[in-house]
Amino acid sequence: MASSRKTSKGRRAFRKPSQVKDVDLQELLSIVEQAKSVLSDEQHGKLKAAVDTLGVLTLELEAKDVSVQRLRQLIFGPSSEKSSAVLGPPSQGESPPLETGVASSASAEEGTEKAKRKGHGRNAAASYKAATKVSVKHETLRPGDPCPKCPTGKVYRLKKPSVLVRVTGMAPLGAKVVELERLRCNLCNFIFSAKRPPEYGPKKYDESSASMVALLKYGAGLPFYRIEKLQKNLGIPLPASTQWELVAKASEQLLPAYQELARHAAQGEVIHNDDTTMKILDLIGKRREKAIAAGDIDPDQRAGIFTSGILSKNKGVEIALFFTGTKHTSENLAEVLAQRAEDLSAPIQMCDALSKNFCGDFDTILSHCLVHSRRQFVEVAENFPKACRFVIETLREVYKVDAESAESQLSADERLKNHQQQSGPKMAALRVWLDEQFKNKVVEPNSSLGDAIKYMQKHWEKLTVFLRVAGAPLDNNVCERILKKSILHRKNAYFYRTRRGARIGDLYMSLIHTAELGRVNTFEYLVALQRNAEAVATAPGNWMPWNFLDTLEADKATALNKK
Repeated sequence: MASSRKTSKGRRAFRKPSQVKDVDLQELLSIVEQAKSVLSDEQHGKLKAAVDTLGVLTLELEAKDVSVQRLRQLIFGPSSEKSSAVLGPPSQGESPPLETGVASSASAEEGTEKAKRKGHGRNAAASYKAATKVSVKHETLRPGDPCPKCPTGKVYRLKKPSVLVRVTGMAPLGAKVVELERLRCNLCNFIFSAKRPPEYGPKKYDESSASMVALLKYGAGLPFYRIEKLQKNLGIPLPASTQWELVAKASEQLLPAYQELARHAAQGEVIHNDDTTMKILDLIGKRREKAIAAGDIDPDQRAGIFTSGILSKNKGVEIALFFTGTKHTSENLAEVLAQRAEDLSAPIQMCDALSKNFCGDFDTILSHCLVHSRRQFVEVAENFPKACRFVIETLREVYKVDAESAESQLSADERLKNHQQQSGPKMAALRVWLDEQFKNKVVEPNSSLGDAIKYMQKHWEKLTVFLRVAGAPLDNNVCERILKKSILHRKNAYFYRTRRGARIGDLYMSLIHTAELGRVNTFEYLVALQRNAEAVATAPGNWMPWNFLDTLEADKATALNKK
C-alpha cells in the first residue's frame, strides 16, 4: 500500500510506493550471517530476530491472502486460469509461454492472441439444419434460354444458388384451434358434425409438446413458472402444473431408453465422475421429519443431497448420466458398473481426490485430475510466482503434447507412447523439484505453497496414470462441464420438490445431454422416442441417440416394401 503524509491543507499526499522485490527467505538469512563479522553479537541477534519475524509474518499474510482470494472468487466468480493470466508476462531471459490445451478453465490460446476466423460470430446457412427450405425460380428465365445480355449466349443453372436466411419469432409451444362445422336438421334435430382431419390427433397435447417443455426445463434451465409466463405473453397459455403433467407422463415412455443408456455407460472404457450439491424439499427440514415419521425415509439416511454426474466414453460414443439424491457419486457409479459385462477389463476411472468419488465397491484403474492439482498452484501464484511458474509451465508442456496427439488423431497406444517420450521426462523433473523443496528447506511445509506441493506428492501415482495406461485422460473437466446442466437448473429453479421430480429431471438431463454430446437434434430425438414408445420398450438398444435415425430410416424402408 502507498504511504502518505498530511499536507498544510489537511489532505493526504501519496508518495510513490517503494519497489517490491522478491527475495528468498533463505537468501536473506544467508546475508544476515555474512553480516555477523561487522556486527556485535547483540546487533546480530536483533537483526536475525527481525528477519525470523518477517518470515513468520510473511507466511501468515500469504495464507490470509489466499483465503481472501478464494472469497473474492466465490463472490465474483473465478478468474481465468490460463498461464498467461496467472503468471503474467515472462521475466527477462525466459521464453514466452507456449500455446497449450490445459482444460476448459486453463486451455489453449496462451501467448499471442489468435486471429478470429472469417465470419466469426455468424452462422452459415448450412447451420440451420431444421429450417424449412424454399426454392425460388427465376421470374423470367429457365436453363437453356437465350441470354438477354448477349446475342448468342445461353443461361445455365449454377450449382450453388444465392442464399437468404430469414429468421422469424414464434412461441415455443404453438396451438391450432380446429373448428368442426355442425349442421342440425330442422325436422328431426339430428346434428351432423364434420369429421376430424387425420392430421389432428385425438390428444390435446402431442409428443412435441412434452419434448419442448423438457428441453426448456431440463435442457435450458427455465423453470415451469417462467415458461408459463412466456406462453401467456405469446397468447398460448400453458400452466406450470400442466407442464409437469406432460413431462411426467412422457417420462414413462422414455424410461426404457434411459435404462438402456445406463447399461451402455457401464461398458465404457473411460468413466469420469463427480458431483455437486442439490436440494430436494422432501428431504429437508420439517418435510424430512414428516417422511421419517411416516416411515418413508430411513432416519439413518444421509442428510446431504447431491447430483452425481457420470460421463462414460466407449468407442467414440459419450454418454452422460445424472443421479440426484443422498448417495455419493461412488455409490451411484457402483450401481451403474454392476451392469458391466464380466468379460470386460476394469475401466479407467477419472475423478478428483475426494474419497467419496472412488470409495464404492467396484474395480477400476483410478486416476486423478491434473487440473485440480494445478489449480492449487494457481491460487498461490501471486505469493510464490517463481515456484508456481515452474509447475504451471511444466504442466502446460504436458497439455501441449496431449493437444498435439489429439490433433494428429493418434490411437490410445500412440498417444501413450508420445506422452512417455515427451511428457515423461518433464513430469520426472517436476517430481524431483517437488521433493527438493522440502528436503532443502526451500518451502515451509505448512505454508499455502507447501500444501499445494504435498497434495501433488500424495496423489502423484494417480495424477500420472496417463504415463502408464493407454487412454487415460489428464483431467476431469469433461465431467465438470456436464454437471453445469444440473447447476444451471439449481441456479434457476433452486430445488426439486419431490424425489420423483428429481428422478424425472435426471432422466431428461441424461437423454438430452447425451444427445447434445452426439450432436443430434435433441428435440427430434425426444419426439421419436415418444412416437415409437412400443418399439423403444421392445428394443431400446435401437433407439439410442447415435442410432435412432438409422432405425427410423429402416422402419420407413420396411413400410414402403410392405406397400
